[in-house]
This record gives sequence, C-alpha cells and structure tokens, in this order.
Amino acid sequence: MYSSSVADAPLIREPLHAPVAHLIRGGVVEGIHYGSVVVLGADGRVDFQLGDIEAAFYPRSAIKPVQAVAMVRAGLPLDGDLLALAAASHSGEERHLAGTRRILELAGVTEDALGNVPDMPFDPVVRDAWVREGRLPSRIAHNCSGKHAAMLYTCVLNDWPLDGYLDPGHPLQQAVAEIVEDLTGQRIAQVTVDGCGAPLFSVSLHGLARATARITSAAPGTPEARVADAMREHAEMASGAGRDVAALMRAVPGLLSKDGFEGVQVAALPDGRAVAVKIADGANRARVPVAAMALARAGVSAELLAEFQGEALLGGGREVGRVRPVRSLEPVVVPACA
Repeated sequence: MYSSSVADAPLIREPLHAPVAHLIRGGVVEGIHYGSVVVLGADGRVDFQLGDIEAAFYPRSAIKPVQAVAMVRAGLPLDGDLLALAAASHSGEERHLAGTRRILELAGVTEDALGNVPDMPFDPVVRDAWVREGRLPSRIAHNCSGKHAAMLYTCVLNDWPLDGYLDPGHPLQQAVAEIVEDLTGQRIAQVTVDGCGAPLFSVSLHGLARATARITSAAPGTPEARVADAMREHAEMASGAGRDVAALMRAVPGLLSKDGFEGVQVAALPDGRAVAVKIADGANRARVPVAAMALARAGVSAELLAEFQGEALLGGGREVGRVRPVRSLEPVVVPACA
C-alpha cells in the first residue's frame, strides 16, 4: 500500500539522464536520445529505474489527470467525455470544441473568460483545414481549453473569483497544488507558467509515476477513479483521433496514459503498476517506444505493444533503421527450469 506522507521537494539540479533510445540506421547507431525512466510495481516500489528519477522536472501536460482530480475533489460534477476533456491535451477536433463549449455553458460563462492563450488546433490535419478555411487562432482551439473551461466551472461552483484564476495564489490553484503534493507524495519544488498560462508544478519523475498509479488504483467512485475511468473510456476525447496516447489506451486493457510536451509520458494500470518517461531533448520519436518498453518491463504483454516499437528511419523511401530503446530497458527473461 502507498504511504500518505509527503516527502521533501525533489532537488533542483541538472538531471543525470542516461541513454534511453538509439537511432539505428543500417546497423550503426546514428543518434542517441538521453532521458530517464521509472517503473513502479503494484506495491508502489521502484522495480526499475534508468537515469535520474528524483531530480525536479516539469511534467507538463502529463500532470493534467492530477489537476482534474483536484477539480473533482473541489466539486466539479463532470463525468464521461467532459471529464476526459477536462484532463485533455486535445487535438482541436470539432468534438473537443463542442465539449469545451458545453462546459462553459454549464459554468454560465463565455469563451472570453478562458485564460489560456489563443492557438490553432494541435492536430496538423485539423490545423491545415482551419488555415484553408481562413479561421484564426482562438482560445477554444488551444489544446488545453477543456482544462481551462473546467477550471472556470470549478471556480463558479466554489464562489471563487474568475479573475486571476491562473494566479498560483488563487484558491483554485492552491487546491490543485495541495492535490499535486498529496498524490505525488512530495512537496512541489518550483512553480512556473505552462505554455497555456496555467501554473506548472515541478515534481520528480518518480512522484509523477506515483501520482498516476494512485489515480488508476483508487477505489471505484472516488475522484481519482472517476478521472481514470473517463480518460480510459473516452481516450479520443482526452487526446484525439490518431494520437498515440489514445492508441495505447485502446491497445492495453485498463491502461491510463497521458503525454506531455518535452518528451514526457506516464502510464498506469488498475493494479498500481506505472511507468513514467522523460526524454531529455523532448523528442516524441523516442517517447513512445521507450514508454512501450517500460510497460513491457512492467509486465504488459509484448503483443499488445507491437505497434509502439519505434519510428522507422527511411532511406530512399524504404526502411533502413528504427528508433530502438536501449537494451537495458528490455524485460529480463527468466529461463524456464529444465
């Protein structure tokens, strides 16, 4: 069982990352991605680690499930697709925009109340369609607009002021910070501003994995379980069509997965097994295969992870190599007794 105690904040230092993936072209290692990986067992203990899992880092959008739990604990009544959207880094598809408008309507506010920056849709195909149609950047198209709409709704329900809802000293953000520390099991090391304008809390990779495990292994009906169920049941609402995080949740039964900018990935199973990955250079091409190999290390069947084995490297239009996790990440195979 997990301890409810809160440890000191992780140290702010240059992370001691290690090689986690190789770019292999024609049998030669052409490039190396550095990073850190942690795998937690169902008992919450570290079963495997590579690199620096205890240094302070920014989880970026991989912390959104924790933020959503904080809002549900504060009375946010959303469930299903709208709760998934509250924890989403969405692609800007019409269903995401419609869902965000529904949350704003429930809150009784307009799109103008959103504090996130205007942006184009995250999905390149959707974004290209916007450009062809002459549509301009908007707050509702930003990939974090669902979270911001839910934040506004939470403020309305608690009679908290809407002005300044993104200030770290605002009651909403104080409530979020409290839950970040509760679920990660450690004090926040540093607070800055994320790309969308919301406060971003620095924890450790280990703490992020622990928080996600606590969400997926929580008792049915709790705020944590409600968020996990919503994201798993509405994976495309929590991300978008064709997104790797949605594909991963569809491929592995019961898995909750969330990505974040700068090469962050977290995933956890209902029994509390969890993995967290940080790619030092922020490369998506390394994030997915490294996370998949970490899940294999956690005991997920390799057959379920077959489509996440790494981006092909092309030469003359044909595959000549691939992005591969380092061998030390591979699961240990115990030989059968004679």
